[in-house]
Amino acid sequence: MNILAKPDIIEMNPISSSEMKDELKKIQKRDGELNFRANKAMEYLDQFKTLKKSDAKSLISEIESMGISRIRLEHIVKIVDLLPQSVEDLKMLMGGYNVTLPKESMEQIIDAVKKVA
Repeated sequence: MNILAKPDIIEMNPISSSEMKDELKKIQKRDGELNFRANKAMEYLDQFKTLKKSDAKSLISEIESMGISRIRLEHIVKIVDLLPQSVEDLKMLMGGYNVTLPKESMEQIIDAVKKVA
């Protein structure tokens, strides 16, 4: 068996910065310290306001349950990470993905974000 063989990727799912921060804390607790890259990632995440993991998951679930057809999980995770506070902020965020949403859907998303943030 080759030790340097690449592991098989079974599944790839986007995770929120809250989940990433929580996972890095678990690794740090398990190993005593983080490696260079993980430490840099933690420093980066510490610069931003993040929701508690449970709040982030509930917001993701709430936005998913809205049934907006054009929005995918990666978009929802980015919304949860950046917490846009207005329809204009959300338009700019979604413009980066070349996705347009109806104004009613954007207002629903902003209302959900404001409840949590």
